[in-house]
Amino acid sequence: MNLQEKIAIVTGGGQGLGEAICQRLASEGCTVVVADINLGAAQQVATQLHNDSGQATLALPVDVTNEAQVQQMIAETMAHFGRIDCLVANAGIVISGSLLDFPLASFQKVVDVNLTGYFLCAKHVVPVMKTQRSGSLIQINTIAGRRGRSGNPAYVASKFAGVGLTQSIALELADFGVRVNVICPGHLLDSPLWHNSLYQQYSKRYNLTPAEVRQKYIDGNPMKRGCTYEDICNMVVFLASEQSSYMTGQAINVSGGEVT
Repeated sequence: MNLQEKIAIVTGGGQGLGEAICQRLASEGCTVVVADINLGAAQQVATQLHNDSGQATLALPVDVTNEAQVQQMIAETMAHFGRIDCLVANAGIVISGSLLDFPLASFQKVVDVNLTGYFLCAKHVVPVMKTQRSGSLIQINTIAGRRGRSGNPAYVASKFAGVGLTQSIALELADFGVRVNVICPGHLLDSPLWHNSLYQQYSKRYNLTPAEVRQKYIDGNPMKRGCTYEDICNMVVFLASEQSSYMTGQAINVSGGEVT
C-alpha cells in the first residue's frame, strides 16, 4: 500500500476512469475525496470505497469551471482531513468536429472544462501543498495533447495547453517540494466516454460502424490493443507516491507506443 494515510482528491471521480482511479487509490491506502459535477454518482463511488476499504471517504459536488465550487472543494477537504497530498485533475470532455463547422460555444466549453478547470484546481490546491512543502498534482491528459488530430480542434488545443500549464506550474513549485505531472493515456476504448459519445462521433466522421471504429484504433496501435484503466491507475499511483520524488514537469505517454 504505497499511499498509506495520504489524502487525495479526484475530480470527475463519479464514473469511468475517475472512478477507477478512486478505487485504486483507496486500495493503496489513500483516503479519497470523490469530486464530480454529478453528486449522486460521487456519493455512490464514495460509499462503495468505504464499504470496500473501511477507510473514510468524502463525496463533493464540483463543477471545475466554477471557481467558487473549486474553492469550496479544497476548503471542505481541509476541514475534514487537514491536508491534501494529491489532486488528480481528471474531469474533462470531448466534442469533436471539423474546424469550419465547429461552433465557438463548443470550442469555449471544451477549453473551459479541460484547461480552465485544471487551472482552477491547481490555483486553489497549490497554497495548501506549498504550506505542507509536499504534494503531487496530476493532470489526466491524452495523447491528443502530444500530437495533433484532424477533426478535434478544441480537444487537442485544450490538452496541448494543459501540458504547457503543467510545465510552468512545475517550475514555479519545484522549490516547495510540490510535483506536477501529466499522464497522457492512449485510447480508452472500453470507457463510458467512448461508448456514450466517441464511437458515435467517429462513426459519423469516418462513415464506419462503431465496431469498425474500434478496430481502426486497435489496428493503429503498435501493441494492438486499447489503453486500460489499470494502465493509467498504475501511473497515477507511481506519481502520487514518493517513488516519483525526482519527477516534475513531465508528460508521460501511456499509449502502447502510439505516441513516443
